[in-house]
Amino acid sequence: MSAIKLTIDGQEIEVAPGTTILEAARQLGIDIPTFCYDPELPPNGACRICVVEVEKARALVASCVAPVGPDMVVHTESERVVNARKNNLSLMLANHPLDCITCEKTGECKLQDYCYRYGVASTEFKGEVKDLPYDDTNEFFLRDMNKCILCGICVGKCQQVVGAGAIDFTKRGFITNVGPGFEDAIEESTCVFCGMCIDNCPVGALIPKYVTGKGRPWQTESVPSVCPYCSLGCNINLHVKDNQVIGVSPVEESPVNRGHLCVQGKFGWDFVHSGDRVTTPLVKNDGVFIQVSWEEALDFIVDSIKDIQSRYGADALMGISSPKASNEENYLFQKLVRSLGTNNVDSYTKRCHASAVDGMMDAFGNAATTNSIDELAAVDAALVIGANPAESHPILDYRVREAAQKGAKLIVATPDLIELVDVSNYYLPLKQGTELALLNGLANVIIAEGLIDQDFINKRTEGFDQLKKAVDKYTPEYVAQITGLDEEEIRAAARAYGSAEKAAIVSDAGVDKQTGGSDFVKALANLALLTGNVGRESTGIYLPYGENNLQGSADMGTLPNNLTCYQHIKEKEVRDKFSKAWGVEISDNPGLTAEDVFESGINSSIKVMYIMGENPVACGGEKEKVTGFLEKLDFLVVQDMFMTETASLADVVLPAAAFAEKLGTYTNIERRVQLSQPAVEPPGEVFADWAVLVELAEWFGFDWDYTGPEEVFEEIASLTPEYSGISYQRLVEQGLQWPCPAEDHPGTKYLHEDSFNRGQGLFAPVEYDPETAAISEKDAAVCCAPGHHGCQCLSETLTRRSVIQAFKKSCCI
Repeated sequence: MSAIKLTIDGQEIEVAPGTTILEAARQLGIDIPTFCYDPELPPNGACRICVVEVEKARALVASCVAPVGPDMVVHTESERVVNARKNNLSLMLANHPLDCITCEKTGECKLQDYCYRYGVASTEFKGEVKDLPYDDTNEFFLRDMNKCILCGICVGKCQQVVGAGAIDFTKRGFITNVGPGFEDAIEESTCVFCGMCIDNCPVGALIPKYVTGKGRPWQTESVPSVCPYCSLGCNINLHVKDNQVIGVSPVEESPVNRGHLCVQGKFGWDFVHSGDRVTTPLVKNDGVFIQVSWEEALDFIVDSIKDIQSRYGADALMGISSPKASNEENYLFQKLVRSLGTNNVDSYTKRCHASAVDGMMDAFGNAATTNSIDELAAVDAALVIGANPAESHPILDYRVREAAQKGAKLIVATPDLIELVDVSNYYLPLKQGTELALLNGLANVIIAEGLIDQDFINKRTEGFDQLKKAVDKYTPEYVAQITGLDEEEIRAAARAYGSAEKAAIVSDAGVDKQTGGSDFVKALANLALLTGNVGRESTGIYLPYGENNLQGSADMGTLPNNLTCYQHIKEKEVRDKFSKAWGVEISDNPGLTAEDVFESGINSSIKVMYIMGENPVACGGEKEKVTGFLEKLDFLVVQDMFMTETASLADVVLPAAAFAEKLGTYTNIERRVQLSQPAVEPPGEVFADWAVLVELAEWFGFDWDYTGPEEVFEEIASLTPEYSGISYQRLVEQGLQWPCPAEDHPGTKYLHEDSFNRGQGLFAPVEYDPETAAISEKDAAVCCAPGHHGCQCLSETLTRRSVIQAFKKSCCI
């Protein structure tokens, strides 16, 4: 259909059919006031503040619901329109507290702004007013429903975007209110405390507790940052006053989270100003920590490590890096360890995701999630298996939910009745641990019914015949016996996924620990390869991690066998490149993994350990074994924000800065490198990890002359082809997804478009093993299962109890 031409306030514009007057006006930069309109929600025209005058129309029309018409002439600020808006605002003020002087929303209140805009200082309408109780019972926000203007945005967000359905309109007429059903307390409802209602409330009805009395909006500075929790890397603004973070808001234009957050991102930042922070270097003397100067601490560390390495060799040292530290810090950490002569560098938390990494590497030659987060909203079908994104990665849940609302076929295969079941087309409540059998069964049906993409298989893959033979026995009847599902449900789900033009799979990078290790991930890849659902937009496999920079820490070479972006230590050309850049000789002997050292007993050679930002005692499943190993070390250095269980065992504890106190980049699951700015100064004698590492390297005698993280990143880009086109200057505007090989390259939205890193995509015949399915409750609890975000302490968070206490634990931050 051809474009429609119309005129708004004297300006001509052509727009697509179906465009509303409000949307057309915004394209012209014309500001029409709104209360109830939100681009994510179906327009309802309820508030009537957006009325405009259309020539030849009998009455004013609500611009948010009125479609444009050919040759339409619209006036957005005519006398008739202005009078209508004034009358509307006056009616609102008749039943609204006029306490603007003390209201926390002053400066950000739409009602206040529009009254100022149209000169409405009071109301001529008198009568009964609402007198609802002030609710301060929950620990996150205040509810003053006397100020609610019934715009309904909070209801729409809660029901349609989040899917919590905690609130709705209650009662009728004058006493209409918004809240949980039966006037239940908000903390007893299905509220997940994501804060979306607060962020979108146009008035002062919903106010986060943390801002109360802290300052007006114009008194605060807004600093762009990246959420420090899960691997999605949501963009946030930190609101700062007097060197204190007093609030957090989502970035509306972010391609990652589009103005959405979860409970952690919205409310879980107060650890930054915790009184429990380590603020000075500490050295243990006769079992008791004493405060020392930085010079004394660094001198003690250097002398101790040099002495131990002189007696036992360079490989007596091992470094444990942090998937919560920045890219620059992880890069410097592994550079320091390798400069000291060993490749014994790893991340302990990574052990929960190692099998997922192996499975993706085997299938595609690249371990990263294949597609961008926002692409999930445009899939035609989605298979959610072995995951509960509503708990573990809520932004993914929002995107899957959005796709379902647009008509995508949603298949949910989990033992538990998770939130996404409410919008699913096919719910497969399989027995715990039988996911692999189900995946083989789906592959069986897709092959048997000719739903495969034969052209893709022929051109882009290898091993199809072996896979076909392997899944031949996994008929729906056979799989039904294993999983406890109905065979027709299995067939229907396979057809929904196999027949979709664009299908994606959502799982969890930690679930592989419970369902057969890397074989589970290989089975996911088999489905994607069979149907050609990889290498295209809105397809692929999503395997989110628990930690905010696990992708980045691996990219930075904190692996015993790889340098940056998986350049293997065994390749002489790679070693020569890094040796030349660093001015040291790099060993060609791959180092030990954290699992080797802590869990497998291959630890006799390790005498000294340097742990940065990790808490293996608390985050591991073998607490006694890990504790025993650490206690037997000749020397242990821990660099952390808090006196964790691991730090308490150290000989030296170095304080570390929080994410809000330092400059650096982080890489999320969609390979998006993002810049986080410092918002406040660190307390006491605390420095950022990168600064500590540079100073320590100088004490070891290395000539590291970095003046800041930007110089470190420039070195990373010079040695890492995937990062070579990325710079701080470009990241200030927006994050970039690697591979980004040149300064004018836009970044790579999705992987494997033309080829796989390994050449051909590999089909992997994998067998269901009943013994693997019979995992114990203990094992399930300590691995990075969906909902645990990589450590046990967040289970409290997900039940919305003791949330701030859980946030303060170092293994979460």
